[in-house]
Amino acid sequence: MAEAPKAFVCGHPIAHSRSPLIHGYWLRHHGLNGTYQALDVAPNDFAAFLSSLRANGYVGGNVTIPNKEQAFALVAQRDEAAEQIGAVNTLWFEGGELWGGNTDAYGFAANLDAKAPAWDNGKTALILGAGGASRAIIHALKSRGFIDIRVANRTISRAQELADHFGKTVSAHALEATSALLGDADLVVNTSALGMHGEGDVAVDVSGLPPHAVVTDIVYVPLETPLLAAARHAGLKTVDGLGMLLHQAVPGFERWFGIRPEVTEALHDLIAQDLDKHR
Repeated sequence: MAEAPKAFVCGHPIAHSRSPLIHGYWLRHHGLNGTYQALDVAPNDFAAFLSSLRANGYVGGNVTIPNKEQAFALVAQRDEAAEQIGAVNTLWFEGGELWGGNTDAYGFAANLDAKAPAWDNGKTALILGAGGASRAIIHALKSRGFIDIRVANRTISRAQELADHFGKTVSAHALEATSALLGDADLVVNTSALGMHGEGDVAVDVSGLPPHAVVTDIVYVPLETPLLAAARHAGLKTVDGLGMLLHQAVPGFERWFGIRPEVTEALHDLIAQDLDKHR
């Protein structure tokens, strides 16, 4: 009898990860004989860990902070999203080789598809923050036809790096300039830590946005950030960040366990309750 497929999420630290809860839910829901576990792998141990995956019976897994860039460098092949974003969060074997992909852009877009249909009819987006996550968002927006993507960041040079990498549809701006960038924005995305517990409120006056604008936040602790609360009170469409976490897990599960799972309200509620319990 074939061995049950084994998958994992690895990072350092890793105890906070909700990925085992997500994949465990799908394994039970589909009655599959497989496992998915969290593994603490420090950066110095990561290369050896990757080289021993097959010997240890793993069919693949997820990679999170701080090992995404190292995974990008070490895999034999990469998908287009990983190439564009410069980081790998999903591993699998194909043709005897270890492949690396990035599902963050897919997860971001799929979350908006589910919660704000027709969001991609827009052409102008404002992204707050220029960290690693913003690369996935820009890739998703370019893939969906956005032609004016404005990145506002405290350190404008970080935003300029993204503009240089992604080309003329992306422009760099100081965070203080956000008010002037809102008037024709179809979509606002917060990718920064602003608005998380213990952090300051996002410096955005949502009253400057057009009434059709969609506001989303990839932060999901708290589930409703100050930015989302302000946008909701202003009557704007809002989408929380938890859905991105759930949707980005779908392609990996399908690769490892052979079934494409669905992101349901039941799963969303399960993870939201767990987040609330551990606040």
